[in-house]
Amino acid sequence: MTTGNTGPAPGGPGGLNPPAFGQASGPGGLTPPASAHGQPAIELRGISKSFGAVRANEDISFSVPKGTIHGIIGENGAGKSTLMSILYGFYRADQGEILIHGLPTALPDSQAAIRAGIGMVFQHFKLVQNFTVLENIILGAEDGPLLGRSLRRARDSLTALAREYELDVDPDALVEDLSVGHQQRVEILKALYRNADILILDEPTGVLTPAEADHLFRILRGLRDQGKTILLITHKLREIMETTDNVSVMRRGRLVGSVRTSETSPAALAELMVGRKVLLETGKAPARPGPVLLSAELLTLRDEHKVERLKSVSLDLRAGEILGIAGVAGNGQSELLSILGGMTRPGEKVTGRLTLGGHDLPLTGRGSDGKSRREAGIGHVPEDRHHAGLILDFTAWENTALGYDDDPAYQRGLLTDNQAIRDDTRRKMQVWDIRPPIHTLAAKSFSGGNQQKLVIAREFEQDPAILLIGQPTRGVDIGAIEFIHKQIIALRDQGKAILLISVELDEIMSLSDRIAVMFDGRIIGIRDPATTSESEIGCLMAGIAPTAEAS
Repeated sequence: MTTGNTGPAPGGPGGLNPPAFGQASGPGGLTPPASAHGQPAIELRGISKSFGAVRANEDISFSVPKGTIHGIIGENGAGKSTLMSILYGFYRADQGEILIHGLPTALPDSQAAIRAGIGMVFQHFKLVQNFTVLENIILGAEDGPLLGRSLRRARDSLTALAREYELDVDPDALVEDLSVGHQQRVEILKALYRNADILILDEPTGVLTPAEADHLFRILRGLRDQGKTILLITHKLREIMETTDNVSVMRRGRLVGSVRTSETSPAALAELMVGRKVLLETGKAPARPGPVLLSAELLTLRDEHKVERLKSVSLDLRAGEILGIAGVAGNGQSELLSILGGMTRPGEKVTGRLTLGGHDLPLTGRGSDGKSRREAGIGHVPEDRHHAGLILDFTAWENTALGYDDDPAYQRGLLTDNQAIRDDTRRKMQVWDIRPPIHTLAAKSFSGGNQQKLVIAREFEQDPAILLIGQPTRGVDIGAIEFIHKQIIALRDQGKAILLISVELDEIMSLSDRIAVMFDGRIIGIRDPATTSESEIGCLMAGIAPTAEAS
């Protein structure tokens, strides 16, 4: 493994000076030594890639020893996913060379990458939802026009792979009926079925619960111990420290260092990622709660199948306070957010009472939609930016006006002032460090973290009295997390009432002034984070509580 030619000078940030990874060589950095397992599984030499004027990767060189878990970290837009897409044949590098097990290898497309033994699990899965697990496994790898033989072979292989790597999943289940964690296992099985020796995982825990994430990393360690080589793209430093053997850091398209994980620290990695010291813990003054702005009483939601998803939930949101909602995904948090934000789906039945400043807000029918909620002063950062926060085919400037197109700042007489929206988007991109800062680029062309910053910038800057925030830092890098957390606290200190939902327990503990824990559609406890431990919150999340509490 090697550092790139832009690595830190001796004594640089955080003391990240890898010990003798190789000897100086030609362009692109250092020549890696043979790993303990022989030839490196992967070696990149001088990889560069541009998209128009945007330099996504610049002269990147490093290698990955066989049978290791290698982390790739960097800010959103640092070029991590582009680099991995080159390795998987989605993009062609403008220059540079790729060696697989010591052999120069051309990867013009993903089929060539698969033939070279490379598999990739994307952040957003590439599965056919109404196909079975078996049908997804063989898709694109059929033995011929008659599927019987392929399905029988796949079933036998699936049984063996599941047993060997703890990837148990029902081969006959429809993918749409599987949890997100089990869908991810299907993606891994697809790669292993195609004889992948090298696995690339792009932000694999972004949609997983903590328990699912822990199980995933047990699987990855098992794969490594069986000789597989794993490239892990993640922004979560805890995952890097607990899971990887080595880590490479990227910043603004360049490699700025590679190091053995055991010889670094979260603070050092964060500083190398961002180019400055980063506060890993959020400091805030005590809250000064004001009057109740939004009150929910006995909210209940039944889905289209008449299953009760939310069960008599009552809570108050106070001015100048952050109320965090903790809980394992699927315990009613999403349904609560959808009711408060005016995003319930057809067929769902909602009962209870919702009041804003003492006045009733409709739960169904006219006046219960998202537009009406925004007009009432309720901003909403949805949990799923792809399905509820953005229109991916729209440009960045079009997305920054979604839901607010009738804002007076965007009007010129009876017409919408598109130039005003574009100018405002350029300003937001600068303030929120959205990369690349190209307002005409389609939302789908931005990294997940930069997509999230587009949504947050749009909602935060509308100055709502109440903010509903779902998963604010999902897929966001460490530097942006610090910035977003500071903005949330600043809004609280301005007197905003904030409801925060996150699967990241440390985020809930760090930001919240009160924590309501949800289990099985109910609030089963409300705690003060200053006097409560993570283990106590964890017990409540598992449904272990001495008594149920009301707000």
